[in-house]
Amino acid sequence: MGLAALLTGIFMIVEVAGGLISGSLALLADAGHMMTDFAALAMAWGAFKIAQRPANWRHTFGYDRVSILVAFVNGLTLFGVAVWIIWEGIHRFLEPTDVLAGPMLWVAIAGLIVNLIVFWVLMGADQHNLNIRGAVLHVLGDLLGSVAAIAAAVIILTTGWVLADPILSILVAVLILRSAWALVKDSAHVLLQGAPSNLDRREIETDLLMNVPDLLRVDHIHAWAVTPERPIVTLNAYIAPSARVEPVAQAIKARLAEKFDIDHATVDVMREG
Repeated sequence: MGLAALLTGIFMIVEVAGGLISGSLALLADAGHMMTDFAALAMAWGAFKIAQRPANWRHTFGYDRVSILVAFVNGLTLFGVAVWIIWEGIHRFLEPTDVLAGPMLWVAIAGLIVNLIVFWVLMGADQHNLNIRGAVLHVLGDLLGSVAAIAAAVIILTTGWVLADPILSILVAVLILRSAWALVKDSAHVLLQGAPSNLDRREIETDLLMNVPDLLRVDHIHAWAVTPERPIVTLNAYIAPSARVEPVAQAIKARLAEKFDIDHATVDVMREG
């Protein structure tokens, strides 16, 4: 991830220069998005390092939540970049400006190559991690921006239609907004202690009652996640007066791990009646 951030930062400078020289909004928009990519990748790399710190008495679950916070911030920056691209695109559409399509094309092709390399590096990481997913979405937006810039440059070179530049830029911005919304929604859900999408407390209750001997009733099931990879469940379990508490508690935890991939469960077992 550190290499991806370095490559993105270097080419961001090249793309800003190319956008200013050619007058292309598509390149400047892509450069602006690359600037947020650089920040996103740098934060993602920093969050990854921080998340490796061991838990302590003040942070008993460790520092994994830092990656979720960074993912949320990355989603918000994607919103900001997309809105700026749309605003500038509308302005360029109303007042078209000349674009040097030749330099724009070569810079956009170079940008596409760099983004493909960075995308390939990130795809080797854990895609269930929201932090990684945010970084991938940033780079995917850049890939789309580079493709749009190449298409706009080709259209301008062959037809002279300069409006292709802002139109394709706005199209990419709309796609970025869609990705940004998904990232903000998912990271906010984790930060608000929402239940993981693959966990339904009704299904957990039914499964435990069917598969754990001596279990009579289950209630107060609460599910959330430190990160999407670390779901947590707490519940109350009620057993017959003659049943033993510890074997039932262990059976519930084993079933939760086997069926729902929940490795951290707090089970309060009580005798019924």
